Amino acid sequence: MTQDIFDSKILCKECNSQMRKSELFKNGFKMRVMVCPKCNGKLNHPLDKSEYNKFINLKNKEFQVKMRMVGNSYAVSIPREIVYFMNEQKRKMNEMVRLCFEDMGRVSLNFNQSNLKTNSNTRIIKAREVKILNDGKLIHAKQFSDSAHPERNKTIVKKRKIQNGR
Repeated sequence: MTQDIFDSKILCKECNSQMRKSELFKNGFKMRVMVCPKCNGKLNHPLDKSEYNKFINLKNKEFQVKMRMVGNSYAVSIPREIVYFMNEQKRKMNEMVRLCFEDMGRVSLNFNQSNLKTNSNTRIIKAREVKILNDGKLIHAKQFSDSAHPERNKTIVKKRKIQNGR
């Protein structure tokens, strides 16, 4: 049976007080730490620190991937290195991922739905436009939604009678 080093009594090297278990979130990465209640000194779990370093190295890497047509959609391949790392972290990768068009030339994929709730930088902006011709009337609807400012969400509906086929 293997034991975790953090299950042992650990004394702070600065003030010799017993340290307490805690968690630290850094770049969306959860790390186990020991914190000294007196001097606030921190000690990272060695395995978590190693995994965090792998994460940073992977994050700083730039991948050239292929984009290809599959049916009526484009598909982008995700490098095996990224998928293996995510599986090592035991994060659940759903078959469905959240895709957001963030900015001009920038698209994001979110594999973990729970990260969306804790990440304060996540913002989803949607716009949808629908035109319906019904009994000679054109109904034109526009919907706008912004997750950061829900008070600005609105739906605009315009009705116009079509005359002489126009």
